[in-house]
Amino acid sequence: MNTMAMSAATATNNPLHHLKPATAGIAAFPRNLSIPSTLASNKAFSITCSSTTVQTPTTATAAATSSDRVFNFAAGPAILPENVLLKAQSELYNWNGSGMSVMEMSHRGKEFLSIIQKAESDLRSLLNIPENYSVLFLQGGATTQFAAIPLNLCKPDDVVDYIVTGSWGDKAFKEAAKYCKPTTIWSGKSEKYTKIPSFDALEQTPGARYLHICANETIHGVEFKDYPKPADESTILVADMSSNFCSKPVDVTKFGVIYAGAQKNVGPSGVTIVIIRKDLIGNAHPITPVMLDYKIHADNDSLYNTPPCYGIYMCGLVFDDLISQGGLSEVEKNNEKKAQILYDAIDGSKGFYRCPVEKSVRSLMNVPFTLAKPELEAEFVKEAAKEKMVQLKGHRSVGGMRASIYNAMPLAGIQKLVNFMKDFQARHDV
Repeated sequence: MNTMAMSAATATNNPLHHLKPATAGIAAFPRNLSIPSTLASNKAFSITCSSTTVQTPTTATAAATSSDRVFNFAAGPAILPENVLLKAQSELYNWNGSGMSVMEMSHRGKEFLSIIQKAESDLRSLLNIPENYSVLFLQGGATTQFAAIPLNLCKPDDVVDYIVTGSWGDKAFKEAAKYCKPTTIWSGKSEKYTKIPSFDALEQTPGARYLHICANETIHGVEFKDYPKPADESTILVADMSSNFCSKPVDVTKFGVIYAGAQKNVGPSGVTIVIIRKDLIGNAHPITPVMLDYKIHADNDSLYNTPPCYGIYMCGLVFDDLISQGGLSEVEKNNEKKAQILYDAIDGSKGFYRCPVEKSVRSLMNVPFTLAKPELEAEFVKEAAKEKMVQLKGHRSVGGMRASIYNAMPLAGIQKLVNFMKDFQARHDV
């Protein structure tokens, strides 16, 4: 209740004595109130509370919030777990009794140090990252790593190999050409990026400094189910795992470098995670900008300058949530189940819906599909949005539709989409 009338006789000593604090706490309620001068008389008066109320989520408020939310199939920034969002909401105003929001903390203060250290520890636990690997929380997105990788690992005349299975692999190759001598040893462009090559057929360049892959192509929906082994022992395997990071277990020891933008599976946009073998650090090319030098960040525990503090905090909440689910093996099982339901609906539509990707390499995270009648695609997207299913339009470069079904997408979202697809087909397949 915002306005309260009471008599002066009732309120002589404490005009607010009968009001009890909300069970969730009113953290933003003003400490001091100016009592109207009308208290001196016997007239009724009003007190209006205009301050923001900050409440800890309860089961009831969480349920209400859930009913107001859409199923967000965006490729990134993407859906985050509801319980993580509610946890962040409850801690937004005053984190852990510190009297500050995480957004206000010094990145060198003990409070934030505890946040980033726990985030790293939990990520190491999830992926079983060995001690001879550094974990870096950086900025600039995975796209910045397209330059940072060759600048840190190569000399200008070094040869490196790229397997190009989609748009992001192609962009990484083109950026590397500015700093070393990259070779595309396989490209799926001629087949519209719908396949991944047989590893035995790859002709790797002898002495290549590294072999680069994009583990999951967000736009085209192609995912490596296993990883190629470099032909030379000295060649490093490097992977952009932005859109399937922490969606399944990965043997980190197979890689020299793993990098990922957080905004698909593990947090909001603004955080880039790099996992790099420690012996590869410290060899940056002299022209490398200080903010792209892995040694600078490793030596300073990702705190060389102000990091994306709140984004790292959110990643930490997601890591904790993934651990509570039973780890990445359990997460992978859930992702496989969700993807199977959606792909079965597409394949069982008798051609009304079509997924162009070869079945053996279909992504568990990003599902592209088209309609047999392209003129219906805009209507599909429009009607789906009315049913609270958003961001289903395909990437501008390929068209059609795309459902990004990351870790945080609940099974209910997949089931609702499949039911809508069947209903849409029944109304238009004539």
